[in-house]
Amino acid sequence: MSRTTSSTPERSHVATRDVDADVLLRTLDGSHHTLRQEIRTVHGADWFTPRAHADDEAHRAWVATAMAEVARTPHQLLGFPTAYGGHDDVGASVAAFEMLGMGDLSLTVKAGVQWGLFGGAVQALGTKAHHDRYLPSVMDFSLAGCFAMTETGHGSDVQGLRTTAVYDPAAQEFVVHTPDEAARKDYIGNAARDGRLAVVFAQLVTDGQDHGVHALLVPLRDEQHRTLPGVTITGCGPKAGLGGVDNGRIAFDHVRVPREALLDRYAQVAPDGTYSSSIASASRRFFTMLGALVRGRISISGAAISATKVGLDVAVRYGQERRQFSDPTTGQEVRLLDHPSHQRKLLPAVARAYAFTFAQDELKDTLQASHRGDLDEHATRRLETDAAAVKAGATWNAARTLQTAREACGGSGYLASSRLPELRADTDVFTTFEGDNTVLLQLVAKNLLTGYAAAARTPLGRARAVVGSLRTRARDRVHAPGRTRLLDPRTQVRLLVDREEHVLDSLARRLRSAVAAGATPTAAASRAQDHMQSLGRAHVDRLLVVAFDARVRGCEDPGTATLLGQVRDLFVLSRVEEDLGWFLTHGRLGRADARAVTTEVDRLCAALRPHAVTLVDAFGVDPAWALRTPLDARGHKLAA
Repeated sequence: MSRTTSSTPERSHVATRDVDADVLLRTLDGSHHTLRQEIRTVHGADWFTPRAHADDEAHRAWVATAMAEVARTPHQLLGFPTAYGGHDDVGASVAAFEMLGMGDLSLTVKAGVQWGLFGGAVQALGTKAHHDRYLPSVMDFSLAGCFAMTETGHGSDVQGLRTTAVYDPAAQEFVVHTPDEAARKDYIGNAARDGRLAVVFAQLVTDGQDHGVHALLVPLRDEQHRTLPGVTITGCGPKAGLGGVDNGRIAFDHVRVPREALLDRYAQVAPDGTYSSSIASASRRFFTMLGALVRGRISISGAAISATKVGLDVAVRYGQERRQFSDPTTGQEVRLLDHPSHQRKLLPAVARAYAFTFAQDELKDTLQASHRGDLDEHATRRLETDAAAVKAGATWNAARTLQTAREACGGSGYLASSRLPELRADTDVFTTFEGDNTVLLQLVAKNLLTGYAAAARTPLGRARAVVGSLRTRARDRVHAPGRTRLLDPRTQVRLLVDREEHVLDSLARRLRSAVAAGATPTAAASRAQDHMQSLGRAHVDRLLVVAFDARVRGCEDPGTATLLGQVRDLFVLSRVEEDLGWFLTHGRLGRADARAVTTEVDRLCAALRPHAVTLVDAFGVDPAWALRTPLDARGHKLAA
């Protein structure tokens, strides 16, 4: 990639140095730059070049063939144990998965089901016997599998699943059964066409006692691909997107599997039916089991971020070439990106993509630390909280940004050749699988409240809570207009961190008051769900600004650091502008500051305009992966 030099607007916070696009690319790629570059250069044409398919079945056949090709490379297998040919590097595995998200998202999701969900569950919830028997064939895709958790009647409420696995001590077998249609496994990837084995989540019952949801391996088809007795599989029918993924429904009619089918890392069943677990609390055991699967949630965030980058690459390049309306002073038509309204559409979205990229990188590093066993229980719970927050934020941002990108390209963005309709349709479901986003934000709020309450039980924590509450109320009452330094990184971080702390403190006080007035904790939380959603969204923004600021401060190239600083400024101030009412009503900004926020966003968009193409160059999207019918050099018409 070439060095980009841009003219310098006369403002002190605008970049004054040349920006090396290669340095910017390496900065965005993070610690896995070499891996990403290898995938781009060696496999990009095979995996990412858009293809037309006659129908869903043709699409699924291509995806299955591509899966076998991907399996012959080491990239998607990096997270598996070294004993089986992997590298025990789940962070690198997620980075490789993110690269797949630049191409056909059906292939991305199919890979995620096979190696992230199905294979990941065998790895995380099983023991050596399961690993020895299954992981080699899972890794080379000779054994296609399913992750059968969601049911027709239960999705986000995993504890409420109705599929049962009742142990028969006489036969030393579990009897897996679907008691009614609501208990049917639904929307299961790999089920309708390719899956031969499923990790099935079911209520485990021994000696008449229900031990809660556990995971078992249940065969679906034999080696000749015939459905096994007692198993009923049907397709889900046409979908809005992801046509290349064979989603299906699975029902079990008293299907028997051996005792060894239980993935028993956290709980065991003896031959006589005696149940045991090293984790005494059923609730803690359940959440430990789900926590072991956090990699899937982080992977979906990464795929959403990658698809967002592709969409922005298309829209920014289109805005750079397409011209509309004449400049009366020159008589020449003006590029779309030179219109302030168009800059307002796209450049804050580019800034958000950078922010999510940096937060995602921190999650991957923490995930790898967890895989090594370096995290204590508190840090592990924090990882689960942050993964839920980023997943919700990144997938909602994908839906929002891809719609904006489509509109920014006008009619051209509605053509299938732009990939934007496909990207919008394929990512739409990301907001509800691997956790419904609204439910995830409630989980984030609940976990933050748990940490808040635990800290408040210590003397130091109580003192800090009192001081924090007084400080919060003082800020609500007093504000000195004009003193906020909007372009000071410390002020920017403080604005978004303080908002989260305030919302957390006020939510905790609201719940305490409700309980003191006679409400049950459950009823109090139910009535405060709007408040919990606000806390979840505030936590997302906190994660983004902290990660972004750390990446800017860690950048050693002066020109790149300066440009990144501007992008951070735009991210923060555009987020503040979107929630300006909160900052005004809670005394964090005065009216003069509020006007300055909008002024600064406008100025930052203008300042970043010369760097717009450089900023999307750093996404590392090859033109062949994005536009199938690009604009010609003049930008007036589509090439034939």
